[in-house]
Amino acid sequence: MMKKTISTLLMGLCAASALQAQSPVTVERQSVQRSGNDLVVNMHIDISQMQLGSNRTVVCTPLLQKGDSLLALPPLVVNGRTRQIAYERRDGKALVQPGEVVVRRKNNAEQQVDYLVKVPYRPWMNRADVSMVTDLCGCGWKNLQNEKAHLFAVNLSMPEIKPVPAFIAPAAEAVKRRTLNGQAYLDFPVGSTVIRPDYRKNPGELAAIRNTIETVKSNSNATITHVAIKGFASPEGAYANNRRLAERRAQALLAYVKELYDFSNVPCDVTSVPEDWEGLATRLAASTIEGRDEALAIIRADQPADPDAREWKLKQLPAYKQILADIYPALRHSDYLVEYNIRNFTVDEALDIIYRDPSQLSLEEMHRVALTYPAGSDEFKEVFEIAVRMYPDDPVSNLNAANIALQNRQADKARRYLAKAAPSAQKELAEAILLMLDERWADAETALSRLTSQPEVSEAATANLELVKLMR
Repeated sequence: MMKKTISTLLMGLCAASALQAQSPVTVERQSVQRSGNDLVVNMHIDISQMQLGSNRTVVCTPLLQKGDSLLALPPLVVNGRTRQIAYERRDGKALVQPGEVVVRRKNNAEQQVDYLVKVPYRPWMNRADVSMVTDLCGCGWKNLQNEKAHLFAVNLSMPEIKPVPAFIAPAAEAVKRRTLNGQAYLDFPVGSTVIRPDYRKNPGELAAIRNTIETVKSNSNATITHVAIKGFASPEGAYANNRRLAERRAQALLAYVKELYDFSNVPCDVTSVPEDWEGLATRLAASTIEGRDEALAIIRADQPADPDAREWKLKQLPAYKQILADIYPALRHSDYLVEYNIRNFTVDEALDIIYRDPSQLSLEEMHRVALTYPAGSDEFKEVFEIAVRMYPDDPVSNLNAANIALQNRQADKARRYLAKAAPSAQKELAEAILLMLDERWADAETALSRLTSQPEVSEAATANLELVKLMR
């Protein structure tokens, strides 16, 4: 049970027979429920402490309000004895408002009034406040709004907002180019450029290279178009010797691969970096080696330009021994790259592949799969979520994934995706829907009204605008 007392200073000074005391009105119980298209408000109002002259009338008007939305409910009209007789003689025709509740006040007696009204339901009422304006002077509730007393808050479950986003159809890829790459840290005896498959950690490194190539070659939908190997050496030793080692070791790796696989019609190339000073600087900057900054200053300086002279300066540092042991081994590697094309798929083929190996599909193929499902269905949403996992930095996949998040009412997730989406009318629409989810109805209405003139999103913007107007 909730009891709230409305105490309003008598405003009878504006009338010839003004009341001379306060007029408390007590609401002891209340309930607000939705019934179909109506809102039912039920209050048990106690007027026991009201002292009313025989020829006086007090009008108590309940208000429902949320933001700019306001509805005055039918009033409770309390008459003195003479005014009630006059009212009854007119057969109740002189109503303040249709549906009003009219009672005669019996002074000095306990008196309660059951107030039950039904009004057309609007979604904004789910979170409305109920207040009361007590009119003692006949001024009308509109003139006394600033004197209203809060009674209670309505807390009904909000209707589910089903926003209407606008998806972008990705452009088709004329050729679906893909790449697989990796790094091989092969071990060679000092000065050697011959690969020994069983030497130290070479078995595992070579197995990783074979696995990369076989992943593509075993795919009947793929055609290898290019193989590239790039060899790197550390700055240890003479530059000329390091250039020879980096180049010939990369060539040895390509020869090893060609012995295993037929690449007779595949362009293959080998490049090398004699001394990986850039990699040295990057790894050293990320390390905690004592003397790191002094070493970095030497590595990054323009002088000496000769790499052997620069290495000699580096060797003079106390930190060199640790650099040699901890960083140089990681600089001796061969990067390998396998480029290949994937054939295009029909929708039926893509429907099967998307759940087995979605990496073979283009965004446009995934979009066509999504369109085979009912819009907004779980399957429809899942396709767009797969798409953004496969193409995490693509602006279109992120925009469409944001739309799915909006449909799932996941505002924070939608914002993360939208951060990667390119400017577009569809992105502006998604941002307007975010305003809807935040219940910023006025801002949402402004944004959506502007978008109704944008051809790409006008239909969706109009649909969302209708939802906003319903909720306000």
